[in-house]
Amino acid sequence: MDFLSLLQKSARIHGHLCPGQVLGVRMTMLGLREIGISDPKGKDRKNIIVFVEMDRCATDAVQSVTGCSLGHRTMKFMDYGKMAATFLNLRTDRAIRVYAKEESKQRAKGYFPEIENKYAAQLEAYKIMPDDDLFDLMEVRIRLKPADMPGRPLCRVQCEACGEHIQDAKEVYRNGKPLCKSCATMGYYEHLRHDDFTHAPCNISIAV
Repeated sequence: MDFLSLLQKSARIHGHLCPGQVLGVRMTMLGLREIGISDPKGKDRKNIIVFVEMDRCATDAVQSVTGCSLGHRTMKFMDYGKMAATFLNLRTDRAIRVYAKEESKQRAKGYFPEIENKYAAQLEAYKIMPDDDLFDLMEVRIRLKPADMPGRPLCRVQCEACGEHIQDAKEVYRNGKPLCKSCATMGYYEHLRHDDFTHAPCNISIAV
């Protein structure tokens, strides 16, 4: 797993090279090494699941290096807004969370003081800074449910409120009735009623 080769490939997939790409490639290489995964796209491809906590450039780098993806259910998106990812070896159950230190941004300036643009300085510094200056490591335990694993859906339930179907045990229950998360809580969208062009919440309340 050559760093520069992985970085070049990730940048091509992402569309440009940026500090987030460098961080993402390096955090992935570190995480994989810590959990004993050497060939994530080859012999180890069925042994890895990664949890990403950010929807930023680094996530594309994590996907590029690991080959994990949402569609294959080997990448899980946790919307925490943190520059962090957790790498799980399914064979050994070893999991390591890698968090990018905020102070690394300030340390980067000291590596290339002649570069005025802070992002350009970060990009170059992140390539050479020691792992200990860039990341914190945390050994964690991941409790995966059978419905979270790759493969065909294990269950399919109809929402009592909107009638749409929910896969993979993502439903919630109110008074014993299955609801999709949009109906159980405020969803991310509103249904536009075409008869009067007014907005109405997509969720339908059911008394608890």
